[in-house]
Amino acid sequence: MKSQKTDLLTGNPVKSIVRFALPIMASSLLQYNYNLVDNIIVSRFVGTNALAAVGNVGAINSFIIGAALGLTAGFTIPVSRFFGAKDKEKMNRYAANSISLSLLIGIVLIVVAHIVSRPLLRLIDTPEEIIELSASYINILYYAVPIQMAVNNFNALARAVGESKKPLYFLAASVVLNLFLDILLVGILRFGVEGAAWATFLSQTTAAVLSGIYIFKYNPILTITFKDLIPDLKISLHQLRLGIPLSLQFTVTSIGSMLLQTAVNSFGANVIAGFTAAGRVEQVLNIPMSGLGVGTMVFVSQNYGAKQYDRILQSVKRIFLLDIGVSVICSLILVTAGPFAVRLFMEEQNAEIIYAATRYLYAIGLCYSLVAILFVLRNTLQGLGCTYANTVAGVGELCGRTAVALILKPLFGFGAVCFAGPAAWLLADIPLAFIYLHKQREFIHLAAKQNKQKQ
Repeated sequence: MKSQKTDLLTGNPVKSIVRFALPIMASSLLQYNYNLVDNIIVSRFVGTNALAAVGNVGAINSFIIGAALGLTAGFTIPVSRFFGAKDKEKMNRYAANSISLSLLIGIVLIVVAHIVSRPLLRLIDTPEEIIELSASYINILYYAVPIQMAVNNFNALARAVGESKKPLYFLAASVVLNLFLDILLVGILRFGVEGAAWATFLSQTTAAVLSGIYIFKYNPILTITFKDLIPDLKISLHQLRLGIPLSLQFTVTSIGSMLLQTAVNSFGANVIAGFTAAGRVEQVLNIPMSGLGVGTMVFVSQNYGAKQYDRILQSVKRIFLLDIGVSVICSLILVTAGPFAVRLFMEEQNAEIIYAATRYLYAIGLCYSLVAILFVLRNTLQGLGCTYANTVAGVGELCGRTAVALILKPLFGFGAVCFAGPAAWLLADIPLAFIYLHKQREFIHLAAKQNKQKQ
């Protein structure tokens, strides 16, 4: 299997990042289709309560699965750095250890997730008419936690060494399978939300198998042996130091999302469904900025390992401007086409659902550049190994959503809920900007020192 690796260490940096990021964006779009297909088919074949149930578990799902995937993202950061430094031995050892560590943690999380899922559903005031549906859906998904960690880990390893296309191919196969299984299990066999969950589980298993075969057998850069897979305590501790702050970011952010979901749940099933549908539209528009963010992270990490400080500084500035431009385009799409896209989730045109969704899309559309700033700063710092910055940003997001859910919502109702996202983004951007400016001064000094030595 021939490698299609993108060289991020030489040539035009912005072109390289964009070229590297495009398959990541396509992968994210395909990944999004797991939820999108579930939402559309569940809504069409089961009903509004089923759609509300699937949307209701989003924050809890992010709390458990997001925390798990945050760990794997941290585990693979050193792989790209050692690739940039051309240290093949350490690159392979860290890659193999990330696989073993992810598997062990994933198995533990299955047990923990099933214990806390129903209490968490109660905690966010899930309406009685959808709590059983929500529990049925999410408890099946939790069996896939180790599988999702494996997929995320294998894909992150491929990207760490400059390969972003192969994960796209494997994900495409699993998405097609997911669509087929959703139609079969939900539309034809009428298994309800459980059928949608099992379709996702089986599809993700397929993606894990395909990506695992590639990493172990066909990737031309990584050469992982069975001996390498034996967990190393020193490496594990280093990877946990990087992964835990990223996991905490997802966890803390998800707590804010659960508080916000609690506020949304007080408005009833129709508003929950509208909020869910609008959130799905927002996720699609996040994809370009998110993809550029991941591309920037890998670029920064590889060049940091190669000690190309000047290249990092200049590239981050250009990507920042590019991301701001992308965010403006996404804002226009949100406020013009977003309300029409929401109708895809509805079998019958429900005015209350459309109204709730439209208000939310207009609110975030006004402030979408804050997301661009968040993606650039957070991923740049993550690539530098400053994963604690992600936790700081997560706390900022928690404060923003908590303030809306507990203080502003009682005063301004659903209108306040619509601005919870922008409030969270702003409070995350501020500390990230200060941390990045500190690292920027450090890199300017290192670059000047390098240039002086070359003279």
